[in-house]
Parts: sequence; structure tokens; C-alpha cells
Amino acid sequence: MTPRVKWLVISLVSVIAIGATVGVGAYAWAQYQQRQNSPSAVDTSTGASMPDGDRILFRNMASGQGYGHVAGVTLTEPDGPRTVLDIACDRVAASLTAISCLRSERGIAPSYNARLYDAAGQTQELEWPLPGVPSRTRFSPDGSLVATTSFVTGHAYASIGFSTETVIHRISDGESLGSLEEWSLIIDGEPSAPVDRNYWGITFVDDTTFYATVGMTTIGQTYLVKGDIATRTMTSVLESVECPSLSPDGERIAFKRVTSGAGPTVHWTPAIYDIASGTVTVLDIESRNIDDQIAWLDDDTLLYGAPNDTPGDSDIWALAADGASEPRLLIRHAWSPAVIKEG
Repeated sequence: MTPRVKWLVISLVSVIAIGATVGVGAYAWAQYQQRQNSPSAVDTSTGASMPDGDRILFRNMASGQGYGHVAGVTLTEPDGPRTVLDIACDRVAASLTAISCLRSERGIAPSYNARLYDAAGQTQELEWPLPGVPSRTRFSPDGSLVATTSFVTGHAYASIGFSTETVIHRISDGESLGSLEEWSLIIDGEPSAPVDRNYWGITFVDDTTFYATVGMTTIGQTYLVKGDIATRTMTSVLESVECPSLSPDGERIAFKRVTSGAGPTVHWTPAIYDIASGTVTVLDIESRNIDDQIAWLDDDTLLYGAPNDTPGDSDIWALAADGASEPRLLIRHAWSPAVIKEG
């Protein structure tokens, strides 16, 4: 085969390969559009404001119109009709005054951002870029601060060599307090600065204090740390804690703990840390792998998302914080719950 013929063959194969890729992409996009434009699988009220009173906001996972959008139901009727906003998000958090939306912008080169909306979800207030795939977001109790976590590399906490960036922003002016990796870290009473440290899963105590997870991938260890915003210092509290969530009464922290496996086969189980006594209770009545930052429905009940049998779908489950009863299905086709109480 002459060089000229060889290059012609290579060119032809390349054109065919590119054409096939474009064809597959076009087909996938058409299928996505079809799913988005079909009627919703649940009873919805599209484009309206959030329901009044106590409510739960979440990412709508029901197929059809509104898939991936922020939705809300009343606390008294979580299985009732849901209001779906014209806001698409990968991860959602909410306070009395704002909604935090972490989202992926699909394209040839995907981009990621955080957007803040008013409590009704009608007006965008702030926006800033994220360095990677959205993961976690939480507000401080008074709504003055918002935390975001995104993956810089990797797409899950079970990935080998994943890297995250966690940042706190002030709502009043959008000021960033910088990546937590720039803050001082104290482990077991000693300064620590491992190059592979990563932070994720902030839960606020107030506008000056928070808890988070720090993990070191090379040693496979995670810690619950307590952060002080004034001094930009984080101090270890407890080992083997991921994605903490402070209870409404401020007395306990729910989290996920590795109970078996390693790497991509890791298994997480919900657990409760009692701050005063230091005791940890693993809620192994939940046998599924729970990879979520748990929320609190009230002082006695946990909420979290879990995939169901349909690819790309999940449900929100409720679990007694004392582990005394089986998990119960609370909201079908939903993910990333945020509980808002007016009182």
C-alpha cells in the first residue's frame, strides 16, 4: 500500500468514526429531548412558585417535563402534587430566603456553576463558576452563608484519586472565603497539611462555625472536623465520618460511614454521632448503600436519596434517627431534599 493510499484509508476511517460519533450523539440528544418533552410521570404544577408554609424542596427525578428541575411539596402532603420550577439543578439546597442550585451546562466542553435564587425560585441573585461536577451544597441556619462542594477530578467519593473543592460564600455580596484547603488543619491536636487532603459535605452550626469531612486519599482515612470561620481553622473531632449533617436541636450529627468494601465497592451506612456523649450509633437497619448527605426532617427523622430500579431515577426515604423502624418511602422520583420550616 502506497503512503498516499494509506492516508486516504486513514482519512476515510476517521470520517466514518466521526460520523458515527455524531450520529450516536444526535440520537442520544433526540432521546433526551423526547424524555424531557413527554408528559411528567407525576402530578405537577409547572412554573409556579413554591408552596407556602413548611415544605420540602428537592430535585425532581420523575421522567418527562420537569426532569432535573427544582420541585417542592408541602410537609403535610409529601406524596401529593409537586410544584416544579423552571430551574434545572444537579444538587439543591434551600433556606427561608434563597435556593442554591448547582448545575452542569452540557456541551462539547461541559461547564459547571452555582446559582442563587430567591425563595420563590423566580429571580437569580448570584452566580459563580464551579471547577467540576457538582456534589454538595448547604446554607447556614440564618441563610447568610452557603457552602458548595464540587469534584475537581473524579465523579464520586468512591473513586480512586478523586479531588474536591469546597468553598463558603457570603450571600450579602457573594464574597468567597476561599477553598478550605487554604485553611489551617489540626488533626489529633497537631498541625497537618497533607497534599492529598480533600474537604466536602459542610453542615453549619451558625454563621461562625461548621462541621465538614476531610479525607486523605493516600491513607484512606476521613475525619469529622469542626471549622472556625474567624480563624480559618479546622480541628478534627472524630474518625470515619463523611457528609455530616447537624440535627435541628444541634445535639447530634448524622453522617454516612463506610461499613464494608473499599474503593469503587465501598458500602456506606447512615450513622448518628451524639456530640455530648461522643457515642456513635450505626443505623444498619438501612441495608442499602447510602451515598448522600443526609438531611433532617425533624429531630427524630432523617431524609436521604437512594436510587431505585430505573436508571437515572431515585427516591427520598425517611429513617428514624434511633434506628427503631424500617426506612419508609417519603417522596418518589426525587433527590437532594431540603426541609424548610417557616416557624
